[in-house]
Amino acid sequence: MIPQSQPDLSPRTRCPTPAAVGGRHSVLVRLAALTGVALLVLASGGSANAADDAFTAPAPEASGPIRSIRKYAVPAVSLVRDDGKVVSLPDEMSDGRPIVLNFIFTTCGSTCPLMSSVFAQFEHRLGAEADKVHLMSISIDPEQDTPARLHEYAQKFHSGLEWQHYTGTLAASITAQRAFDVYRGGKMSHAAVTLMRAAPGKPWLRIEGFVTADELVRDYRELLAAR
Repeated sequence: MIPQSQPDLSPRTRCPTPAAVGGRHSVLVRLAALTGVALLVLASGGSANAADDAFTAPAPEASGPIRSIRKYAVPAVSLVRDDGKVVSLPDEMSDGRPIVLNFIFTTCGSTCPLMSSVFAQFEHRLGAEADKVHLMSISIDPEQDTPARLHEYAQKFHSGLEWQHYTGTLAASITAQRAFDVYRGGKMSHAAVTLMRAAPGKPWLRIEGFVTADELVRDYRELLAAR
C-alpha cells in the first residue's frame, strides 16, 4: 500500500536490526527467484509472454520492498536519450504524464535485467493505458552506455515508445542519482530502487527493493487514485 505519512527526509545511516538481518534471507530468496525471471526474458529474446508465465512462479515474501513518500527536486541537467537526442531532464519529466523511473547500466548482470524485465511487464499489463505513462531508465555508467548501446539494451526488453533510456556525461548522471538519493559511489554498489510520480508537482513514491510487475501496477494505480 502507498504510505500516507511522509518520513524524515534527512540522510541517515541505519544499522541493521536483528529483524532486518533475519529478513535478509527472504530478500535474497526473492532476488534469486526474480533474477531467474530476468534471465529467462533475456534468453527468450525479451518475450512478454515468456515473462508473464515466469512471473507467476515466485511466491510473495514476508520481507518485501520498503515504500516511502518523498519530495525530490528534479535537477537541471541535460541527458542524451537512446534515440540520440539531447534533452533536459526537467523537460522530460514535465509533460503531465505519470513517471516511473529507475537507474540501470547495460553491463549489469543481476539487478538491472530484473528491474528492466519488471518494467517491460508493467508496460504489458497496462495495455493501452501504457501510452499514458512515461517510463524512464537513466544509466549510472554513461561512459560505457552510449545511446546505441542503450537502444540495443532496450530492444532486448521490447520497450514501448513511452519507455526511454538515458545516458550523458558522468557528472550529469551522478547529479541525477544524487537528486533522487540513489547514488552509492559506483555501479557495483547499485541498489534496486524504483521511483514513481503521479504528476508534476506531486510527491514521489520510492520503492526500495525488488517488486514484481503486478506489485508495480498496484502501486501505480493506488498512486493515481490518491492524487
